[in-house]
Amino acid sequence: MPPMPTLQEQNRDQRPSLPEAFSSVRLTQSSSFWRRLLGFLGPGFLISVGYMDPGNWATDLAGGSKYGYTLLFVIMLSNLMAILLQSLSLKLGIATERDLAQSCRETYSRPVNILLWLFAEIAIGACDLAEVIGSAIALQLLFHIPLLIGVIITGADVLLILLLQNRGFRYLEALVITLIGTIAALFGVEVLLSHPEWLPIARNLVIPSKAILTDPEMLYIAISILGATVMPHNLYLHSSIVQTRNYPRTEQGKREAIRFANIDSATALMLALFVNAAILILAAAVFHRAGHYEVAEIGDAYKLLTPMLGFAGASTMFALALLASGQNSTITGTLAGQIVMEGFLHIRLAPWLRRLITRSLAIIPTIIVTYFYGERGTSKLLLLSQVILSMQLSFAVFPLVAFTSDRAKMGSFVNHTWLKSLSYAVAFLIAGLNLWLLVETFRGH
Repeated sequence: MPPMPTLQEQNRDQRPSLPEAFSSVRLTQSSSFWRRLLGFLGPGFLISVGYMDPGNWATDLAGGSKYGYTLLFVIMLSNLMAILLQSLSLKLGIATERDLAQSCRETYSRPVNILLWLFAEIAIGACDLAEVIGSAIALQLLFHIPLLIGVIITGADVLLILLLQNRGFRYLEALVITLIGTIAALFGVEVLLSHPEWLPIARNLVIPSKAILTDPEMLYIAISILGATVMPHNLYLHSSIVQTRNYPRTEQGKREAIRFANIDSATALMLALFVNAAILILAAAVFHRAGHYEVAEIGDAYKLLTPMLGFAGASTMFALALLASGQNSTITGTLAGQIVMEGFLHIRLAPWLRRLITRSLAIIPTIIVTYFYGERGTSKLLLLSQVILSMQLSFAVFPLVAFTSDRAKMGSFVNHTWLKSLSYAVAFLIAGLNLWLLVETFRGH
């Protein structure tokens, strides 16, 4: 009887993550640091899209209008957690040449994998829900398309995804970076026009308020911000798309790939921090300062921005940024769905079919809520989707930290003791905050 193949031999027999894009991006052989870095720029920006999608808008608007600059610390903390967790994710992908979903499948029992897959799908569905609502609201604000019709129209974006995927991975990255630049520029202008108070902004970015934990409503929004910022499906996505680069699959080649991928990721996520902070600062400077404490809805913000800022194009710029944000997020949602399904279940669907299933699951509840409750209902659904994302986060974070701390999997790339301790501290902090939120919610506060 022949010997059983080793885990490494089994892995080599399996398809790589995103096989149509694996090792497809050619890299320069130049000795220039900057030219080599340029070849690795892109995956981090695809990841950063999830940190500034329409779900963030609802939470940041609610936090800024109600509590001023207080929750800026939560945005900063969430972003630092994101940089750490995405760094672990990209290291897992490059060091093991397996994405997070594949690693789970190879490590855990089938029932555990089915459970983790379901949680990942719920997270992707919640994210897709935010994209559907955000894009539909933007279409309504810009072109006066009824919200219900806008929700249905958003299902057609699958055609754009298919077109770009067929052209090559770099085309996807180029579109994403262009849209991110558009969002950042539009918000940069609006923040400057709002004349915020820079000293309170700086203080609240680095010094937390005790009220975040003692005020249940503030805690709810804080957890929503955490859910909207650190997204579980991004951990699956990043571990896969870093493998699109054609770097040498040697220890030295992987070390350089991890180094450049970390620069790409940290740069992109700092840009996401700017966008998230800008939305909250805008809400605090324009609405909270004027006594409008309940502007949690994107439509209300749109109506109030132009008269309160005194700038005719303010509302249009806001809506354009929202549309760019919603469309941008569809790309990462599609890729994440494909990676999760293939990694956990070894089920490979055509991208258009996978997108259609995901988008349909998001559209159906949105259509129902929109039909019966209108704009107010979709706003609450948008905020709830971010809390759902946060609740699913631990089921991706703990396996990620465990895998990257396992020498048998990572070899010389295993987490150092200090990084392992910090990573587990972040994982337990996220789990603890979510538990706190559940307790406060059931206590009726």
